[in-house]
Amino acid sequence: MNCSVVIGRLTRDPELRYIPGNGKAVATFTVAVNRPFKNREGQYEADFIRIQVWGALAENCAKYLIKGQQAGVKGRLQTRSYDNSQGAKQYITEIVAESVDFLGKPGGYEGTNGSQPEIPGGYEPVNFDDDDIPF
Repeated sequence: MNCSVVIGRLTRDPELRYIPGNGKAVATFTVAVNRPFKNREGQYEADFIRIQVWGALAENCAKYLIKGQQAGVKGRLQTRSYDNSQGAKQYITEIVAESVDFLGKPGGYEGTNGSQPEIPGGYEPVNFDDDDIPF
């Protein structure tokens, strides 16, 4: 089984192009996916994952997704190679998307002022440190 699911923020606007000969649309973009733990310096890191989308979905991604927006991607992991301009073989690993969910607005929360959403009545936020987690 080859199935990958990621949620991350676009690092740039999708790039849309059409394949010469058959005219099929293909879009590529990269999402930054935060790692759930801190490094030795106490900072969170991210993985940058290349996404490839085909057909009408590619056109919709190019039309509606922008840099900073969160997206959920489901697809298969693919590795391919090509020879660069110096003749050296280059490898690319990417997710070929079956579906892309457009999540939220660029830069953060849905609120118009950029603040965190209000917590419904009767509930208090729980604050805890990563060191409190037993694993």
